[in-house]
Parts: sequence; C-alpha cells; structure tokens
Amino acid sequence: MPCKSYLKNWLRSGSIFDVPGKTRRLSELDRDLSNPDLWNNPERARNVNQEAGGLRKIVDAYTRLQSDATGLSEMLEMADAEEVELLADEQTRLQREVDELYRETLFIMKHSDAAAIVRVKSGAGGTESQDWAGMLERMFMRWAERRGYKVELLDQQDGDQAGITSAEFIIRGEKAFGMMAPENGVHRLVRVSPFDSNNRRHTSFASVDVVPEVPVEEINIHIPDSDLRRDVFRSQGAGGQGVNTTDSAVRLTHLPTGIAVASQVTRSQIKNHEIALQILKQRLYDVEMRKREDEEAQARGEQKKIEWGSQIRSYVLDKQYVKDHRTSVMRHDSGAILDGDLDEFMWAGLEWLAGKRAAEELEVEE
Repeated sequence: MPCKSYLKNWLRSGSIFDVPGKTRRLSELDRDLSNPDLWNNPERARNVNQEAGGLRKIVDAYTRLQSDATGLSEMLEMADAEEVELLADEQTRLQREVDELYRETLFIMKHSDAAAIVRVKSGAGGTESQDWAGMLERMFMRWAERRGYKVELLDQQDGDQAGITSAEFIIRGEKAFGMMAPENGVHRLVRVSPFDSNNRRHTSFASVDVVPEVPVEEINIHIPDSDLRRDVFRSQGAGGQGVNTTDSAVRLTHLPTGIAVASQVTRSQIKNHEIALQILKQRLYDVEMRKREDEEAQARGEQKKIEWGSQIRSYVLDKQYVKDHRTSVMRHDSGAILDGDLDEFMWAGLEWLAGKRAAEELEVEE
C-alpha cells in the first residue's frame, strides 16, 4: 500500500538534487550563451552549451516531478483505502522517474556522454594475472553487450599460456564513459589457481584504465615525429586471415611519456597508424586534463602499482563474493558479475565519485 507521507518526505529532499545551486549555475550559463562574444571561441561555446543542456534537463525534470508529486500527495491525503490502492501505480511511476533523475545527477565527470576507451593490463604474476586480465576484458565486453553497446577491439596482446597481457577497446553507447568511469583502478582476484597442480590459493592483480573519447576538434595536440617511435608487427587478434599474414598492426610509443598505443583492427597499416595516433592523442589529452584538475590528478596518483593495497575491488572466488573497497558493496554471485552484471557496482561507484567530488569542493571553499 502506498505511504501517504512518502511524497511529502520526497519533496523535502530537493537538496539531494541541489536544484537551487543548479538553477543558479544554469542562469550564469544562459547569460554566457546570450553573449555574442562567446561564439568567437567555438570550444568554450560548445562546453557551455553542453553543460547548460545537462543542467536544464535536470532542473526541468525536477520541476515537473515536483508538480506531479504535489498533486499526487494532495490526492493521497484525501483518498480512502480503496483510492489509495488505485494510486499505487502512479506512485510507483513517480518513484521510478525520481530514481532515474537522481542517477542523472551522478554523471559529474566531463564527457560522461562520450564513448569509453578502456585498457586492461595484467599485473605481475605471469599466467595467473594474464588469465585474470582476460577475465576482466570479457566481463566488460559482456556488460557492454547486456546494455546493447558496441565494442571495438583495437589491440590485444595474448598471454603466454592463457589470458592477455593487455587489451585496448572502445565501448560505444549512451553514457558509456560515465558508466565505466568508476571501473578505473586496480582489480584483485583471489582463487584456487587452475594453473597450480597443488591447488594453492593465488592472488592476482590487473589494472583498468578508462578515458573518454573526446571529440577530435576539441583536441589541439601536435606530436612531433621525433617524439614518436613506430613499430609494426603481425596482428595476433581477430580480424581475418589477411590481417594475420601481414605486418599490418602498428604500435606508437610517445617517448616523452612512455605511453604506447597499438591498433590491429584493420588490414591497412596506414589506417591502423591513424587509429593508434588518434587514441594516443586521446590519452595525452586525458593526461593534460588530469594535470589541470587537482582532484583528478590526486585520484590518478592513488592508482600506483598493481599490487596489494591499491585495489578498488576484490573478487574472492573460492569464497564466492565480490567486494568494492570504496563503496562496501558486496555480492555473493561472482559468476553473474564476471558475466557482466556490473550495474550495481557502477551506480554505487558513481555515488562514491560524486560524494568525493563534493567533499573536495567543500574543502576548497573552507
């Protein structure tokens, strides 16, 4: 049975969405948009317009829901028991839309609507960690498949006996980067090793690095040829026999930073070079953005070595549980999680990131 006081309680919770703050910010952005000089700087105009659009969507939706909630609350106050039952579906609908609006407010990171460029890399530990990196790669691809997203595999380096040493792929879909952002970090696996004849318990680590696919026109990065090392090699991943019989794959290494990116997705060495160069620019752009924002630089500093003490989540298979160390979310269906059932962890991670951002902003104000 619906609770007659529920909607009144929700109306008092507008602070969750910080509607006054968002409304003030939207007014500032609208003033900027009305200034003709803004459009002399296309990049800034695009950023202002994008931020204003996101805020307007939240403020307008909240205003509509507030009106719906007020009307429904008044009807519930006057309704008898039978009428209250009839209003149950409307209350359920309103609760669902409130939850959706709340989730919309969690996408605080820039380019949350962009595609996600994901790199999975095995840690120290040979076959164990390589197998674990391969499991993570499959987990994220299965998650993307569940949501109807598209995955484009750019590069994959197979392990010696099992799994992978590294893989890089792009996930394209609604808020792909926003959803994947909390997965950035070190993932820890504990299990009885299938590669150990003595059935001993092993701990393995793998890192996951997630960056947004930023629009090309927004990236103003020139890389001198002297800063690049170019290696060509034979593709070892999927792509057809033509790929696997020619040295079509390309790896570019940015010498000043050591960042390396490879592509073996096409049969053309020239095309693979172009793809690798574009992804390299995306990663260099991300590094620069993180340097500019103190909180992101600090967050990146927390992801150091792929070893004990740095993991964001542990997958303990012999005891059948998975625990996120930032949010304390724990589940006991590890098989489903490894098969891509990750949304609960991701939403909790987004809440954690939003809370962390709010706390850092409060410290700055103080």
